[in-house]
Amino acid sequence: MSAPATTLKDPPAGAVAGGLIDLERFRATPLSPDPYDHLIVPGFIRAEARDAVNRDFPRITQPGSFPASELRFGVVFARLLAEIQGPEMTRAFAEKFALDLSGKPTMVTVRGQARAKDGRIHTDSDSKIITVLIYMNPSWESPDGRLRLLRSPDRLDDAAVEVPPEEGTLLAFRNGPTAWHGHSSFVGQRRVIQLNWVTDAGVVRREQFRHAVTARLKRLNPFR
Repeated sequence: MSAPATTLKDPPAGAVAGGLIDLERFRATPLSPDPYDHLIVPGFIRAEARDAVNRDFPRITQPGSFPASELRFGVVFARLLAEIQGPEMTRAFAEKFALDLSGKPTMVTVRGQARAKDGRIHTDSDSKIITVLIYMNPSWESPDGRLRLLRSPDRLDDAAVEVPPEEGTLLAFRNGPTAWHGHSSFVGQRRVIQLNWVTDAGVVRREQFRHAVTARLKRLNPFR
């Protein structure tokens, strides 16, 4: 298993000073209830940090979600993971969604590539309280691969909003039985960091184990 990068004592050349995320921009963005509680924050990753985050983004050549523990990445990306799982971020989300997230663990997975079958309409598992997606593609010109928040479980055209996976954009929503979402088929690079607050630590262990096993199988058989 590959170990994630560790924090360095001295910042490398080109390191970014200050925080990488803009929680004030997040706090200033109102929650929308249509089709379910969500908000979209372009520029959540600060403009001056995006090149460094993308430079240190893990190199992922296969589709699917990978736990951070299964990936190698640079120090700036490691800082980003620490910030989005930090107490200030948790407080901001608890206030925004009017939820008690104290004691609720976080879980992070990362995607780098999309395959044709990705994006099918679904809801997240009941164990996930809030889903956060942070997109890191430097640009997005394709009409496909844009996540849609849907009003129904079987119509991709019944969308309240469509979110292009552009660099630095955050999408967050409250999970629930009608939190349907999906996107039209796209094949190629689609960089996404997914953060979830979940119900208990057992969920993290099970999900990380499941994703880790899948990741290892993909390394053994990349055509799987």
